[in-house]
Amino acid sequence: MLSQAQRATILQLHAQGVGKREIARLLNVSRQSVRQVLTANSSAVPKIERAEKAAPFRQQILELLPVCKGNLVRVHEELVAAGAALSYQALTAFCRREAIGQTPILPAGRYEFAPGEEMQHDTSPHSVTVSGRKFKAQTAAATLCYSRMLFFQILPTFQRFDCKVFLTDAVRYFHGATERVMIDNTHVVVLRGSGRQMEPVPEMAAFAERLGFRFRAHEIGDANRSARVERPFHFIENNFLAGRTFTGWEDLNQQARQWCDRVNATYKKHIRAVPRELYAVERPLLKPLPAWLPEVYRLHQRIVDVEGYVSLHTNRYSVPPSFIGRQVEVRETRDHVEIELDARHIVQHRRVPTPDQVRVMLPEHRPPRGEGACKRDPHPEETALLAAVPAIASYLENLKRRGGKAITLLLRQLLRMLRDYPREAFLGAIEEAGRYGLYDLDRVERMILRRVTREYFRLEDTHD
Repeated sequence: MLSQAQRATILQLHAQGVGKREIARLLNVSRQSVRQVLTANSSAVPKIERAEKAAPFRQQILELLPVCKGNLVRVHEELVAAGAALSYQALTAFCRREAIGQTPILPAGRYEFAPGEEMQHDTSPHSVTVSGRKFKAQTAAATLCYSRMLFFQILPTFQRFDCKVFLTDAVRYFHGATERVMIDNTHVVVLRGSGRQMEPVPEMAAFAERLGFRFRAHEIGDANRSARVERPFHFIENNFLAGRTFTGWEDLNQQARQWCDRVNATYKKHIRAVPRELYAVERPLLKPLPAWLPEVYRLHQRIVDVEGYVSLHTNRYSVPPSFIGRQVEVRETRDHVEIELDARHIVQHRRVPTPDQVRVMLPEHRPPRGEGACKRDPHPEETALLAAVPAIASYLENLKRRGGKAITLLLRQLLRMLRDYPREAFLGAIEEAGRYGLYDLDRVERMILRRVTREYFRLEDTHD
């Protein structure tokens, strides 16, 4: 039987001119169900009386409540895991009758938002246990104000780099951007001023423009203005984090994403709807994302120390011993640390997300005892390209014959394009360029971008 929220969404989509077949596909219901709702022209659902079957589990419920910080969703999960054949509705009905774990629901803000108008973003500190260690981490959350779709990640730090990484993940999760993103008056984004007079940091303003939105800060003292994103923090702490441990930061945020998927598909009493069903109305009104979103990164200049390491956020990453004492460029992304050595060698390490003062060393960076440094390859860029994509060997040979003294720079440009663009688009453009004898890499890069744009729109049309 369809819920009231599903019935209301069907009526709303039909009023917008969406056909019955498309409504059934969007909501994953039968066309017969859609026709019945449209024929009745009502979202009312007959009341269903449920028998309360939770009484035999009263003692278990009372014991689990403190452990799960009073959250009935977690209590239900633990009961089911222990083998109890009990629905969540029966559990909540029993607790209401017995006045177990009841807390008053505080009213949220009274602001109303149109679909695609606003997303709210904020952070809150939380204690988490990762790999057996306790951390004071930052929970970054984003909420679509109309549909109440929620996305959050938990990060060991939250600086501008982390903010850009998170917001990029958020708009990808929502498959689009809103007109504006409402924030607290945080220094991560704000350069000066507050509220309507807020001026964002130019770096963050440029980032927002690339994703298609603009930052706006709420007025100081107007707490209800950001209630859409403030409300979930208590929910996350008591529902997601309660009783959970994680093997690593990647495991933590993977579980967070799965939890968001489940929560967004659950009926919410305070909005009397299911967020994902409201999202079916909001998604077509979100701004489409750029055809290609490059990976967020930040650059550092470092000197290789006497032991053959580069220091970054107290952690140390190895390089070949022959580069001791030399200046290198470090490209830091969310998952990796890439070290460029004299425009020829690139070393990649898995990034350590926390400042733990650890050493990360590749085995090949420790030469055998008694052996000196190996003779350098005249074109290590070519070696790296062939190792990653052997299919471009013929194109590289022709490029070397035409490149002359600039071949090192050309090979480095190819490595950059391989790193920055999707593999399929890169290989397709290289194959086409080789077929027509084109070795102008600036034109080749434009060919890659055209392929990326064409593939983006093809995928979107297929999905919808």
